[in-house]
Amino acid sequence: MQRRNKGRRNRRRGVRRTVLSAFFFLAGLAAAGAGIHAVWLLRVKQKIILPEELLVSYMGYIEQEEYDKMYALLDVSASGNISEEDFIKRNSAIYEGIGMQNMTVTVTAYDQKREAVTYETSFDTSAGAVSFTNEAFFLKGEDGYGLIWEDSLIFPGLRPAYKVRVASTSAKRGQILDWNGQVLAGPGTASSVGIVPGKLEDREVSIQAVAGLLEITPEEVEKKLSAGWVKDDYFVPVKTIPKVDEIEWLISLQPDETIEREKERQEELLRIPGVQITDIEIRQYPLGEAAAHLIGYVQNVTAEDLEEHEGEGYTASSVIGRTGMEGLFEKELKGEDGCRIYIANAEGKVQEVLAERPVQHGADIRLTMDAGLQQAVYGQYWEDKSCTAAMDPYTGEVLALVSTPSYDNNLFISGLSAEQWNTLNEDEARPMYNRFRQTWCPGSAFKPVTAAIGLASGAVDPSENFGQEGLSWQKDSSWGNYHVTTLHAYEPVILENALIYSDNIYFAKAALKIGAQEFADSLDRLGFQEVLPFEIRMGQSQYSNSDQIETEIQLADSGYGQGQILVNPLHLACIYSAFLNGGNMQKPHLLWQQDAETAYWIPEAVPSEVAVQILEGLKKVVNDPHGTGYQAHREDVLLAGKTGTAEIKASQTDTTGTELGWFAVFTPEKDTEHPILLLTMVEDVKERGGSGYVVGKSTRILDAWFQEP
Repeated sequence: MQRRNKGRRNRRRGVRRTVLSAFFFLAGLAAAGAGIHAVWLLRVKQKIILPEELLVSYMGYIEQEEYDKMYALLDVSASGNISEEDFIKRNSAIYEGIGMQNMTVTVTAYDQKREAVTYETSFDTSAGAVSFTNEAFFLKGEDGYGLIWEDSLIFPGLRPAYKVRVASTSAKRGQILDWNGQVLAGPGTASSVGIVPGKLEDREVSIQAVAGLLEITPEEVEKKLSAGWVKDDYFVPVKTIPKVDEIEWLISLQPDETIEREKERQEELLRIPGVQITDIEIRQYPLGEAAAHLIGYVQNVTAEDLEEHEGEGYTASSVIGRTGMEGLFEKELKGEDGCRIYIANAEGKVQEVLAERPVQHGADIRLTMDAGLQQAVYGQYWEDKSCTAAMDPYTGEVLALVSTPSYDNNLFISGLSAEQWNTLNEDEARPMYNRFRQTWCPGSAFKPVTAAIGLASGAVDPSENFGQEGLSWQKDSSWGNYHVTTLHAYEPVILENALIYSDNIYFAKAALKIGAQEFADSLDRLGFQEVLPFEIRMGQSQYSNSDQIETEIQLADSGYGQGQILVNPLHLACIYSAFLNGGNMQKPHLLWQQDAETAYWIPEAVPSEVAVQILEGLKKVVNDPHGTGYQAHREDVLLAGKTGTAEIKASQTDTTGTELGWFAVFTPEKDTEHPILLLTMVEDVKERGGSGYVVGKSTRILDAWFQEP
């Protein structure tokens, strides 16, 4: 007969046994009289295996899943003539079904007259630890002792007609919420399209039709219908699709014609005999594309996941967070399934609960982000290649993180078709690419940083007139054909005006005054080449592709945010926050906390008097009619900020390069009702107004923000 699990016998967990050995057990009885001692000598001479030893051997085979060896130790006749096949089936189904492991056995007594061994055993199960005291009986035959097996040897309360049942209660995955409790990820409803095989009228034609409507291959459908568990009258799920009549998020995010097409598709599916559509609960992302890069998505576990997370409570039907908040807080969101192991009688009534682990539902994760702001930002930039970081500059709470173009993370729940997957991956705009985690050339948005370094080091006098150089300048002839260019001529050429007019030449000169070493050291003190202390891993800002600024030209270009300067948007927002907090850089955070105390990432990053000077200049960038950010000026709320345009080209004479547009805008007064620091980068703004393109869209976002109740 073919025996079970032979391939697993090399896996030995090592049953720990505490047993009274035959020698010491019977030797201890020697004091009772010479007759007993004589029996012991006879057994040793005949090499008889004593009942207590036999029991320990039997129990040891259980965890090794060597049920045939267990059967070999039985007195089959005294055990009701149970067949080896039935014995193995009964024992393996129970022990493996409850996930038994780590068994220990302790023999506590041996009644020689009754040939009964009393023992204590304990082991772990999928519902927790089980322990009990039991009694095993033996029969002495010509060849030695045999174990008398009965169902109660597995559990004392088990009878032949009884079953050992395992009942599981699935843990509910925690929700992801914004600061106001709006659901960003939670339970939703979808439609499961399936087939009842016995009702198919023309199997091949029907499968072709279903596959075509579901945008999968006929082979995929056949594979599901050919699974070992399938019977003619079973519902076999084939694919999950949107439930268009009830899911508000889908209707709000998709044009009406998309909804109509989906309804028509489902009607066509239902016209195929054997096809049924049922409701199922799924993970739902109400903001869809607007927050996909931030929230992420879950997927069904794979065999690799089960192996990697062995012992963590995952099963073949589990889901696991893949990206974003879903992946970052997987442990907290997941929860732990409940499990109950019990003995049921022939009518299914519970006779005894053996072990029980209560279900622990996943914890809700509440973020500092504002769903309305997240949607407003996405609504302005959804067609652009952009990223935005928004925060409360006085608390460090991150209000929005947006990357565009985006993708609908709900599609990963229902299942992407091959065409949809290829479209996402082959799109030149790279919708799956998370731009807010990357570093970018900041251009003029970096000039306040240079100004702060210059003032703090004493290299720059804010009242010094650097002189009008026109719109093109170079330090001397050693620069060859290289010149720094700017867009506006003005007088006097002092720091405040240089910020208002965003003068490249001024900040190139300022960087040269500061010097390469001081410039680099100061940036290091501002968190460059350092990991941003934030829940999401962000790209590290840099000032050089090497460990230092190599040339004078590189230093001059760095002064106005070019050269090899690359900055993460959230990092740059943190630096700007220092200008509003007396020189202290906020530590950004995304997890909402009740009455959270302000925590600084870099205290005294900028001297307080320097922060005040920079802040006054940035107010004029937005409120002076000559300021490059004047388009964002408001009468109801005081704003400050800085624009930036970064040129991405191969050389100074390259006319085919692209431009990045930047705008950082914020409320410089702490008593503002809705404080905000909004910082956005948009790719490819050349011929679209440069940074002015970003200013216009950011202004509309702020209109919505300040109108919120």
